[in-house]
Amino acid sequence: MGRTLADAVVRGPGTSAFHERQPEVPIARTRRETAVVLGGVPLFNGLAKRHLTRLARDTDELDYAVGDRIVEEGNPGEALFVVLAGQGKVLRKGRKVGRVVPGDFFGELSALDGGPRTATIVAETPMRVLRLFRHTLVGLIEEEPQMSLKLLDGIVGRIRQVERRTG
Repeated sequence: MGRTLADAVVRGPGTSAFHERQPEVPIARTRRETAVVLGGVPLFNGLAKRHLTRLARDTDELDYAVGDRIVEEGNPGEALFVVLAGQGKVLRKGRKVGRVVPGDFFGELSALDGGPRTATIVAETPMRVLRLFRHTLVGLIEEEPQMSLKLLDGIVGRIRQVERRTG
């Protein structure tokens, strides 16, 4: 395709400048492949194929080197991420509290409410992730409000998953 992330940075209407690390990498995954990956994310369980394809259209793919901070606790967040390859550590208040591996996702809270990041994610190995911006999610919900119930189911599932890990 020949494009780089620097050519494809997207800001939604009314969003602030993007404050997270943005490496320059080729964009390589097809929309169909991206939709399949998004369909495997519990947050998007139950979404119709057309919804996943719509989300995939505005998703980009990023590479991070060992030690890169993908998101940082307390910073504004406008996107969620899905881990395609590699692994990262999850830090809260400087302490390691978990790990993300292929198939995991993070940043969903900021992607849904635009609030600050609740954790820092640092690449422990080279990582490849998909990034999906908040404005894409909000736009789709505005066009198809019934989709919000399916997202709510995914959010509740995520909360229950976290409670099982910590409880």
